Amino acid sequence: MFSRAPAVATLRSDDDQLHGEVAISGTEGTVVVGKLDGRVALVTGASRGIGAAIAHRLASEGARLGLASRSGDDLGIEDAVARPCDVRDPEALEALVGETTERFGGLDILVVNAGVGAYGPFLDLPDDQLEEMIDVNVKGALYSIRAALPRLLESDSADIVMLASEAGRRGLPFEAVYSASKFAQIGMTRALDHELRESGVRCTNVAPGGVATDFAMGRGRTPDMPELEGMMSPEDVAEVVAFVVTRPRNHRILEVALRPATEASWG
Repeated sequence: MFSRAPAVATLRSDDDQLHGEVAISGTEGTVVVGKLDGRVALVTGASRGIGAAIAHRLASEGARLGLASRSGDDLGIEDAVARPCDVRDPEALEALVGETTERFGGLDILVVNAGVGAYGPFLDLPDDQLEEMIDVNVKGALYSIRAALPRLLESDSADIVMLASEAGRRGLPFEAVYSASKFAQIGMTRALDHELRESGVRCTNVAPGGVATDFAMGRGRTPDMPELEGMMSPEDVAEVVAFVVTRPRNHRILEVALRPATEASWG
């Protein structure tokens, strides 16, 4: 079974830097590992966009990964546990959590990233898109946390990271249902922070503004939108997630809001 914690470690670079390296001494010599070596993460919505960028970023820091997506893509990440998994299906989530923890010996990080969106006038929104946003963004987030939390509570360094949105901090025109679902995500994470803090589980909302992916493409966004050019990249968001989960355990980050420099601010 995978060993979750090295026996001997010395820091090679400033621990305050995001890209830290650790030299591990053993019988077979010295190897360099990342700041998440020995930790296990599960990422939902991992097959593309922000989720794929987060998975690659955490893997680059040494995390072992469980990847949940409808396609089951392993992203070419060595030894990742990747299975088709719809977050609307609690049993599928529980099975993936079980397989991930059995393979790697535990679970330390949950990144709740799976989500869908559709934009346009509220009365014009098709019923199936309304239901999908609530089922995936709200129920799927709740189901993901419920499936992972029993194992996170067994960890001495647990993090839940919710990929919310600026739309969950301020209501936006033509995004009524999407905003409602993202407000729900931010609210559940804030409530869980109160509930889980004393158990050592950190809960963080990451709320990006515009990110250039295929998210909601054809459902209010189009490939020729001029706004896409100035948006953030998925890797920008992944860097923030990596920063959050590599902080010293004496503090927690409750919320990170980030927006492209091209987007105006409120207030």
